[in-house]
Amino acid sequence: MTLYFLVKYLHVLGAIVILGTGTGIAFFMLMAHRTNDAWFIARTASVVVIADTIFTFSAVIFQPVSGGLLMMLSNTSAAERWLLASLVLYVIAGLFWIPVVFMQIEMRDLARKAAEQRSALPERYFVLFRRWFAFGFPGFGATMLILWLMIAKPF
Repeated sequence: MTLYFLVKYLHVLGAIVILGTGTGIAFFMLMAHRTNDAWFIARTASVVVIADTIFTFSAVIFQPVSGGLLMMLSNTSAAERWLLASLVLYVIAGLFWIPVVFMQIEMRDLARKAAEQRSALPERYFVLFRRWFAFGFPGFGATMLILWLMIAKPF
């Protein structure tokens, strides 16, 4: 196996981690939210924050590094339109993902406090959840488009 194919394999694996972790996090947060159980939401959100930190963050850092290495190994120009579009979409995904991390932390803290006080979830939690849910679509959509561009290289 050449270095190029090893890096390409790791790059694809990183994309799988980003998409898989993102999908899993969204699913589990949504399922916890639907229970309206503050304790369950707090526990789930705690795990979600850890998963985002370990898996998503590390893959998000690794992707541009492995992508840059692939460019060098394959003599791909940074001016190729599919690559430029991917980079713009990567920034867009990041602009939606970074606030989501902070929303998850705040939702976790609000749910934890409500559970400790045996009270209902505050309105702020629901505002954050709606925003978190809405931010997921452009962030995930941008990531899916990047994957398509990476495979198809349509232009």
